[in-house]
Amino acid sequence: MIGRGYFVTATDTGVGKTFVTAALAASLRARGRDVAVFKPVQSGAAADDPSGDAVLLGADCVYAFSAPLAPLVAARAGGRTIELEPILARAGELAREHDLLLVEGAGGLLVPLADDLDLADLAAALGLPLVIVARAGLGTVNHTLLTIEAARTRGLDVAGVVLNGKGDESTAENAALIEERSGVRVLAQVPRLADPADAAGYFDEFLG
Repeated sequence: MIGRGYFVTATDTGVGKTFVTAALAASLRARGRDVAVFKPVQSGAAADDPSGDAVLLGADCVYAFSAPLAPLVAARAGGRTIELEPILARAGELAREHDLLLVEGAGGLLVPLADDLDLADLAAALGLPLVIVARAGLGTVNHTLLTIEAARTRGLDVAGVVLNGKGDESTAENAALIEERSGVRVLAQVPRLADPADAAGYFDEFLG
């Protein structure tokens, strides 16, 4: 296990994983915790691109690809191979230098990184409990339960779920259904906000 912290994953791309990671980091820092944020793999932006997740999070990044493609496809297009060892080495360094480590994945758990490596393998190697970010509205129950099931199949510990963004008529019941069907706690329900710092308070109950 790489220190203490969380691996932030999602039910899909575009559900607000980066926003939630930034909000968690802000909430922990407001409590005086020394937190490092790590984005091992990024596609769609170079590591130093101001619009990329790594820069937005102030995160270390081992593999970054400008092509807006799945990481495996982007790596192949660039003639590179994503390997687990450099990621684990950097994660270990960050864990030794900081009290807590927040690791943000790329897309969902089954997103492939290399021929024999996906995000679930990376999460298992890091040994950090998962925070699953999901949409707040219709369809999220199915997507979230599938992600929880995939995590359990791989032996991953799920700390809980964060429902993020604009809701709809289904939102009021979604959290209860997810908890009832999975036994996994919904840690927070975060509305659509512009600044992650404004969402930090939504994690008060989870973080204590």
